Amino acid sequence: MTEDKEGKHGGHKNGRRGGISGGSFFTWFMVIALLGVWTSVAVVWFDLVDYEEVLGKLGVYDADGDGDFDVDDAKVLLEGPGGLAKRKTKAKGLKERSTSERSFPAEEAKPPAELEEQASDFGTEVQNVEDEVKEQIQSLHQESAHTEYDLKLEADGPAEPQPEMEDFLTVTAGDDRFEVLEPEAVHEEIEDNYHMEETASQDHPNDMEEMMSEQESSDPSEAVTDADEPQQDAEEVTHKDYDEPVHEHSEKEGTAISDNAVEDSSIISEEVNVPSVEEQQDTPPVKKKKPKLLNKFDKTIKAELDAAEKLRKRGKIEEAMNAFEELVRKYPQSPRARYGKAQCEDDLAEKRRSNEVLRRAIETYQEAASLPDAPTELVKLSLKRRSERQQFLGHMRGSLLTLQRLVQLFPSDTTLKNDLGVGYLLMGDNDSAKKVYEEVLNVTPNDGFAKVHYGFILKAQNKIAESIPYLKEGIESGDPGTDDGRFYFHLGDAMQRVGNKEAYKWYELGHKRGHFASVWQRSLYNVNGLKAQPWWTPRETGYTELVKSLERNWKLIRDEGLMVMDKAKGLFLPEDENLREKGDWSQFTLWQQGRKNENACKGAPKTCTLLEKFSETTGCRRGQIKYSIMHPGTHVWPHTGPTNCRLRMHLGLVIPKEGCKIRCANETRTWEEGKVLIFDDSFEHEVWQDASSFRLIFIVDVWHPELTPQQRHSLPAI
Repeated sequence: MTEDKEGKHGGHKNGRRGGISGGSFFTWFMVIALLGVWTSVAVVWFDLVDYEEVLGKLGVYDADGDGDFDVDDAKVLLEGPGGLAKRKTKAKGLKERSTSERSFPAEEAKPPAELEEQASDFGTEVQNVEDEVKEQIQSLHQESAHTEYDLKLEADGPAEPQPEMEDFLTVTAGDDRFEVLEPEAVHEEIEDNYHMEETASQDHPNDMEEMMSEQESSDPSEAVTDADEPQQDAEEVTHKDYDEPVHEHSEKEGTAISDNAVEDSSIISEEVNVPSVEEQQDTPPVKKKKPKLLNKFDKTIKAELDAAEKLRKRGKIEEAMNAFEELVRKYPQSPRARYGKAQCEDDLAEKRRSNEVLRRAIETYQEAASLPDAPTELVKLSLKRRSERQQFLGHMRGSLLTLQRLVQLFPSDTTLKNDLGVGYLLMGDNDSAKKVYEEVLNVTPNDGFAKVHYGFILKAQNKIAESIPYLKEGIESGDPGTDDGRFYFHLGDAMQRVGNKEAYKWYELGHKRGHFASVWQRSLYNVNGLKAQPWWTPRETGYTELVKSLERNWKLIRDEGLMVMDKAKGLFLPEDENLREKGDWSQFTLWQQGRKNENACKGAPKTCTLLEKFSETTGCRRGQIKYSIMHPGTHVWPHTGPTNCRLRMHLGLVIPKEGCKIRCANETRTWEEGKVLIFDDSFEHEVWQDASSFRLIFIVDVWHPELTPQQRHSLPAI
């Protein structure tokens, strides 16, 4: 009976089992499990798998548009076509926020970090592998919004030149205060000046650190994890004013004007080969290696660096700051700890709107770059960020010195040379900028960023015909930083001046790309949604009392203007914005950017007293009040003003009977003595003076009537 029971259970009479015993099964299970663990460790230890390549291939299945494949993408794909469409619609909605509010660009989710070196103990190795895998999954879900803040130059004008610094590392502290700063006043007609608020950045700031070039030499065995995965957003030095919403032109608005712009203006020439927005979006991104930010020592404290960085990623800035400060105290020679501290100070400055904290960040970036054994890519990122923050504070000379140092350290990096060229332009040193871009184009003849800026400089030097191919080819390149309204603006303007009818086709393309409200209305500093029409009546503006006062007192205004002409012709200054094809055109300004010129008003005291009760004009910080005299034989090129936030009144004072006319959009009118013409100078306008005697008018700019009191108070001066 016992033998039967043993046989039933698979045993033998001699005591040996016929099948695998429980102990043997467990032994084999442990062998297989340990083999799997050791294989995983070997894969990580010897870097047998290129995780970036694997993730790059999975990127094909990126359904939510965040740049990688993660759990959210899997959910979208499982939802089917309807779910995918719904997710894309949601993503699109998030991107298309109203620009009338201050919006802050969300930072794209960062790619998962690679696994770092494992500890020598086997148990620790296994735990580290699990931890690193969890960190990869976690990093795929994290998306920190890094906001931009409205740090401006003083409304009084450009920042004073910073003193020479023996050491480019020194930060020049200005009197600027975060809460009250405004950007540098924009040149009246946006002609040939290059301004900080419209600097063209070559790479989107959120991608700057991720898109570091592979050309820099680095140890291929270095693993990139949370500690050296860059998260600091670069300043978005956009081409728009931070305080202003970007003009989002509706299809209905301005259509009639656009259609009548010029014959066949809606047809883009075959020569206009700029890639469409859709084509640019469909172009797969070029694979870039993440920068290596850890040196050998920092790898030994990687866990501590990771913990501090995770706090920063999650928006716990104060906690992250404390963590990095403690790391700097414990490990003063750690470049990564110092760099993390600078990033936290940068974030904190944004959160608190504090220039003082931002200046500390600028100094800490320098400290990180100056430490011994700092990785080259950390040095590059630290100094580049430092330069951008210096520009944001208006410390143009300090920024330029930092850029010069960057180029010295990385002479083969043309993107840094392009940034240096912008630095010179911001300092008003066009000649030095020109030399830089010539050097870049000698090395990389097809560099679109260098081409558009070189063309911009040539046009500023009045080398109109020479500028056209550089501007045109630069825009057509589609390179980052070239799809900028200024370059469409100047290309079209240059073409108009040489009689090339292609100008309006480029204006049309600029309009389609969202840079211009219409083919006619090409101002670059706009508030969305304002009524747009070239000519206005006094009733439409709501400023009927001002118009009545001007027309009732036109002789008084005229007589004071003539007295100024007779007594001191030097007070009438020649137009210096390169708007004249020929002739003599001068102006005598009483108010500029909402500020009264006390000395000028001594020459026309009654006129100034008359105007002081009309705040819509004396308080218009985007306009002027001035006399304008134009002599026979003068032609003013077609041009547009800088903003749609103002309307311009012309009061006729001395008007010849024939030969003087003004065109705004596609309608031409003439002045009358004692009468006011009102037009929106953000629309293209042109002036001819072919009379036999001078023409004198009084120009009065007023706020656009649809601007709110808050907007009139907060909009930066132009």
